[in-house]
Amino acid sequence: MRPDLERLVGSMARMRAFEEASAALWRRGLVSGSSTSGTGEEAIVAGVLDHLVEGDALALDHRSTPPLVARGVDLVTLLLELLGHEDGLCAGRGGHMHLLSREHLAASSGIVGAAGPTACGFAVAAEHLRPGRVAVAFFGEGAVNQGMLLESLNLAAAWSLPVVAICKDDRWAITTPSRRVTGGSLTRRARSFGLPARRVDGTDVVAVWRAAGRAVARARKGRGPSFLLARCPHLDGHFLGDPLLRVVNEPVGEARELSGPLGAATVASPGAPWRQRAAGLATLGATIGHAAADRRLRRRDPLARARRRLEPAAAARLEERARDEVALAVEAALARAGVPA
Repeated sequence: MRPDLERLVGSMARMRAFEEASAALWRRGLVSGSSTSGTGEEAIVAGVLDHLVEGDALALDHRSTPPLVARGVDLVTLLLELLGHEDGLCAGRGGHMHLLSREHLAASSGIVGAAGPTACGFAVAAEHLRPGRVAVAFFGEGAVNQGMLLESLNLAAAWSLPVVAICKDDRWAITTPSRRVTGGSLTRRARSFGLPARRVDGTDVVAVWRAAGRAVARARKGRGPSFLLARCPHLDGHFLGDPLLRVVNEPVGEARELSGPLGAATVASPGAPWRQRAAGLATLGATIGHAAADRRLRRRDPLARARRRLEPAAAARLEERARDEVALAVEAALARAGVPA
């Protein structure tokens, strides 16, 4: 069986268009708080969700809007939620992290690792109420260091629950390189619980689609959970306005802006011993260097890679359709919220 490339690329284009539109609203000051964009995760989401059917459940992390868009949540309702409007998906109280769609059996949380126990709960309910249905958990590699996530993998394995665990690995725990805070191999860690675990290129939608298809089919047959580790970039950094990404993209301008405060902090008195201050500056420099080296991963735009699998005219048509659909949804949401377009 082969994937429907037009369907996958169309889904990815809708997610990207929505994320770009919500980022524009955030930059206008219309979305409160920080905003964690899901740009760069589209191939993972599209490749996994293409195997789901009605009655399957989604346990999501703080980058929840791409899966919700792909699952079919109404775009206007979702935008109104981001705007804090009472007609939003959660009456304007969930923001972009804490969202729930009962209709789509999809729930997200900003609590790191919470997708694990949520997915186990969905899976237990499926066994009793919807046999043959599965629960998918999306989380980042930093979450695999959280106790509740590890306990969830253990429970899913012990009870042979229909869970598909998707770890989205961008090699960063916010502004800390993951290798500094994570020991060993994450796939080996999952295998230690008895889960089949494999790595997949999270920027290749076809590779994700194939790996996810096997994992979902295994869960549907009652053979238990699986773990996929998918490498992907976060094209907008950990959150919109990520200062680390700004330093990498605009080193001269950012260095000019940061040199004054850093210099003042370095010589401030009283303060830490000089050796500690020097070590702190060295760590900061190493982190920036690590981020600069990671630019190669950020160049692996999953939508651009998927686009090349189609005829240029077909890809352009799908992306234009997605942008038009999202633009209309933004116009409708702003009109309902009484905000000028």
